[in-house]
Amino acid sequence: MNKKFWLSFVVTYIVYEILEFIIHNVLLKSTYTSDAMMKILRPQADIKVWLLFVVGLFFIFFFCWIFVKGNEGKGLMEGVRYGSYIGLMVIVPMAFATYATQPIPFGLALQWFIYGIIEIIIIGGVLAQIYGGKAVEAETIAETEIKTESETTSE
Repeated sequence: MNKKFWLSFVVTYIVYEILEFIIHNVLLKSTYTSDAMMKILRPQADIKVWLLFVVGLFFIFFFCWIFVKGNEGKGLMEGVRYGSYIGLMVIVPMAFATYATQPIPFGLALQWFIYGIIEIIIIGGVLAQIYGGKAVEAETIAETEIKTESETTSE
């Protein structure tokens, strides 16, 4: 893993945590603090915030690592597509399996699904923009070699 990977990982993690804050502490705050939810969720003081950050690090590390292994260098849309696939693979089971097994409202599961898919697509795009692409790098190297060869033969 090179510097580019680690930079991509750090920036993607920061964007992920910002989106997590917006989703769970702004958009869903009123849902989480409703009387019905207060009966089934941990009290705010008992939430294991440190564990949420560890889980986020774990998720984003593998999110970035898998992307880098299959990166085709196609830019933003590759990241959006990747985010869509990973989002569907992770968010659908998380949201709807939780609804199936725990007494949460269907509306909350649906919001987790919608916001989660949007979040993962965004971080996929961010990752693709920051990491760039090996195909782009290979094209640049090839162009440089061609220019060097043409300059050498013309002399």
